[in-house]
Amino acid sequence: MKEISIGTENIELGKFLKFSGIAQSGGQAKAWIEEGLVSVNGQRETRRRKKLTPGDTVTCEGRTLRVAP
Repeated sequence: MKEISIGTENIELGKFLKFSGIAQSGGQAKAWIEEGLVSVNGQRETRRRKKLTPGDTVTCEGRTLRVAP
C-alpha cells in the first residue's frame, strides 16, 4: 500500500484522487466517485467532497492508497 502525504489536516476525496495521480483530471475523479467505483476505508463512497484525514485508505482502479500527514 502506497502512502500519499497531503501536507494538510484533511483533503476532499475528489482532490485526493487527482493529487495522488490515480485520476487524470477532476472530471475523471468525479465520474468514478459518482459511479461507485471508489471506496474509503472499505466502504463505497459516492460523495466527492468527503473529507479524508491521515490514516484513511482509498481504493480505486485496483490500487489502495493511505492518506499520510
